[in-house]
Amino acid sequence: MKNNWIITGSFKILLISACVALFALIVVGGIVRVTATGGCPDWPTCFGRFTPPLEGQAGWEYAHRLLSFLVALLVGAAAYIAWRSCPRQLWVSYPLYAAAGLLGFQIALGALVSSQMPEGASRGLSAIHLALSLLIQALALAATSAAFYSTEAKPVVKPDFRSPYNRLALAGLATAFVLLVSGAVVSGLQGGEACPGWPLCPAGEGFSLPALWSNIFHRLIVLVAGGIVLLLLIRAWRTQRSRTAVIVAATAAAVLFSAQAMLGARLVQGFPIYLLALHEASAAAVWAALILLAATAALSETQGQAYPGRVGLTALKDLLLLTKPVVVALLLVTTYAGMVIGAGEWPGFKLAFWTLLGGFMAAGGSGAINQYIDRYDDLKMQRTQKRPIPAGRLTPGEGLAFGVGMTLASFYILVAFVNLLAALLSLAGIIYYVVLYSLILKKSTVQNIVIGGGAGAIPPLVGWAAATGSLNIPALFLFAVVFMWTPPHFWALALVRRQDYARAGVPMLPVVRGERETRKQILIYTLELVALTLLLPAFGLGGAVYLVGAGLLGAWLVGAAFRVWKQEGIKVAWKMYRYSSMYLAFLFLILMVDALL
Repeated sequence: MKNNWIITGSFKILLISACVALFALIVVGGIVRVTATGGCPDWPTCFGRFTPPLEGQAGWEYAHRLLSFLVALLVGAAAYIAWRSCPRQLWVSYPLYAAAGLLGFQIALGALVSSQMPEGASRGLSAIHLALSLLIQALALAATSAAFYSTEAKPVVKPDFRSPYNRLALAGLATAFVLLVSGAVVSGLQGGEACPGWPLCPAGEGFSLPALWSNIFHRLIVLVAGGIVLLLLIRAWRTQRSRTAVIVAATAAAVLFSAQAMLGARLVQGFPIYLLALHEASAAAVWAALILLAATAALSETQGQAYPGRVGLTALKDLLLLTKPVVVALLLVTTYAGMVIGAGEWPGFKLAFWTLLGGFMAAGGSGAINQYIDRYDDLKMQRTQKRPIPAGRLTPGEGLAFGVGMTLASFYILVAFVNLLAALLSLAGIIYYVVLYSLILKKSTVQNIVIGGGAGAIPPLVGWAAATGSLNIPALFLFAVVFMWTPPHFWALALVRRQDYARAGVPMLPVVRGERETRKQILIYTLELVALTLLLPAFGLGGAVYLVGAGLLGAWLVGAAFRVWKQEGIKVAWKMYRYSSMYLAFLFLILMVDALL
């Protein structure tokens, strides 16, 4: 007999895929709209053919049409499966039915927008086209949220919007909808040219009154929506600490909204096209975060709880501990060194400030997310059981929300105030550490530290890219040095905390292959690391000063590794761990001095 209740994992993956495709569709559609790069006068073909044009600006329009086709397949398949497999899951099936119906109408409307028609009518249809896209995304995300809240124990999920916070989340969602649609109207009327300043609106030349007033209205809605989003953030951290999804969504929405407003203000001043694309992506991300906030707040079984007030300095100290400040400090040394070595001179204060701030937030946010992921393992380890989350001083939701907010903010800081390459490298480091290492490698393979060391090796590349705007072969050797340094450094710590890792089920080298093999591998990797550092001058990194310093530091580190290999006990391993930290910092400092000389 067909089960009308159970939602399978495969169906959830299909729903997530549909939501991701819808997000991409809205972003690409926004780029087509604001840059006027459509260029395809016919539909569904583009200049009478189904292959992408090799010349001109019709590529974005072609990508938009391909994404529309993909979204139609995914949403249609999800609606059909919901009808066949779980029709009694009304808060899953009904939104999908509505999304599929609206999608058909929206595709037809998109064909009209692409056709040759009066400019005024085209602008109006474009705004309606965007509004439908936002509604479809809202329906798909609501269905996905309901699917994940449905369980065998409680197959029927019903949203509850009776609490003040849940109603405020709905108000924020409605305001964001008006904001995004009004933004499309401003773009269609070329309102940006009518108001070239920010936050005031000095009239530009050759403007029309509709363009001017649409821009003023849009900016007023920005202020209203910003106030609601800020209120959602404050109340989430005060009353929703027990609901992880709610506090994370509220924090993400606030950071994304602030970043999107910042990008909008900078775009008025004529910044690069990639900032325009990021502005569109950020707007769609704000909308998605507010949808998830409203959905998770309404679907969560537990309501928010008011917690006793905490002393400000104590709370700030706990949040700082989430960032793993000692580790971050070492990463910032390599970041700054990458800037000096790459440019061959001291970087300007402004560039250094934004690069290091972005680097701190990226590394610190990643550390906070890592502590959220490891919260159960940390309880089993003597070294980590007093961290803020396992000790109960912060809720898991607060830890994850803080980490997500920090990492999101770091990307926008780097892309707006440094450059796109540095921001993308930093983002790659975040994904590497959080996804590849923390979620996949750490508890699945004894090579976790060897492979995962690449995450900590990215900061010098970020510094190099920030100072030069590019990467080259010498920059990659800085990556290689940190990559080779990581295993002996952390294996020394693993020797000291072997029992901790064993209790937590983390397959570190001493736990899986024993202490003797670990000591041997520490010596081997240390010898390889020192050999690599002495080869750097052959590839344009360092001169005589560096070579002498690297040789002395290398001899010091090899001596510590040799003692670890020969002597048993944790005392020599702990010294190796401390010495290796100082070794890396001094090595990069010597590289900096040599580059300046």
